[in-house]
Amino acid sequence: MRAAADAGQSRVDLPLPDAADEVAILFTSGATGPAKGVRYRHRQLAAQRDALARTYGITLDDRLVAAFAPFALYGPTLGVPTALADSDVTRPGKLTARALDDACAAVSATMVFASPAALANVARTAAEAGPIPAIGSARVIFSAGAPVPAETLHAVASLAPGASLHTPYGMTEALPVADIDLAGIDAAEAARGVVGVCVGQPVSGCEVAIVPLSGDAIERVGPGLTGEILVRAPWVSEGYLGRWHTERLARPGDGWHRTGDVGHLDDDGRLWVEGRAVHIIDAVEGPVTSVPLERAVERALVPMSKAQAGRVAAVGVGPVDRQQIVVVIEGAGGVLADADTSAAVREAVAHPVAAVLCLPRLPVDIRHNAKIDRSAVARWASGILAGGPAGRLRR
Repeated sequence: MRAAADAGQSRVDLPLPDAADEVAILFTSGATGPAKGVRYRHRQLAAQRDALARTYGITLDDRLVAAFAPFALYGPTLGVPTALADSDVTRPGKLTARALDDACAAVSATMVFASPAALANVARTAAEAGPIPAIGSARVIFSAGAPVPAETLHAVASLAPGASLHTPYGMTEALPVADIDLAGIDAAEAARGVVGVCVGQPVSGCEVAIVPLSGDAIERVGPGLTGEILVRAPWVSEGYLGRWHTERLARPGDGWHRTGDVGHLDDDGRLWVEGRAVHIIDAVEGPVTSVPLERAVERALVPMSKAQAGRVAAVGVGPVDRQQIVVVIEGAGGVLADADTSAAVREAVAHPVAAVLCLPRLPVDIRHNAKIDRSAVARWASGILAGGPAGRLRR
């Protein structure tokens, strides 16, 4: 700028970036391994921006509150005023209804994004917050980053009855992939039961494939069959920063990205997420995915008035191909669940359950406070069942 002033110029014309130029390195949450840098080019972020605007009808009249720091970047990218809620970005699960309402009021928010843990705490703290009209003025509320229980969405819907609640599905490497609203979730679960978390239809411009859990070929399995979720879209990232082996495994060719998530497509083309591939339980009867078990247990605990019970983790303990299913409930008492809770869990789960244990707090990622570190839980449960001390879980 000084050189321009010395030359008597009033402005500097900066060169426009090329679509192929790299623009950003975004890091994954590190919930299932070391955080990875994800490389994006201008054309990919531009396609992502356009996909979000198209999917949610975003216009320049919208205003965004991001109760999740990385999403604050999307507001300026979309050209809309954006505010961050006053909360610790490393502890989004501590976001209060008052803090969220204040942020919404500051920009007259029409859109709100918060992690599942954040929304759950907003619902818990709503009564003590007093009037929170600004939240209720939002036209759409988003939550993503981990499976979002329908119960949480219904609690938030009571605070913002005029808002449409959406749970976009995606990951650092590809967002958005699929989308569904609360009414769609209710309809899907009424028709299919709790067979995972329904994340809806793939968004326009994105293709989803379900492939066998083993093998490198892109051979799709039929509706209702569980496999790894692969995605292809113009906004899929370029690759990983300095992790060439990881990139080779994740990119089998022809534009596809292996998400590391497992799930299935139903007969209506809706995508159901059943957990992470690294968290599959290798039971005697075959692979068992974690999320359907956890959702079934969460549903079973509600009518028992287990208000003290929080998140649930289903993990495998023992040798590969002979792992036993162990269910760990957050904040439900001592190390061993009481007899009534254990009986309810076993009745709810369609597989033999070796043990029902309790932890004061399940380990979760810093970014979302919602992604459970099931590998750490499995190590802790294995030690308990082997007769080890009931000490604190170590990650």
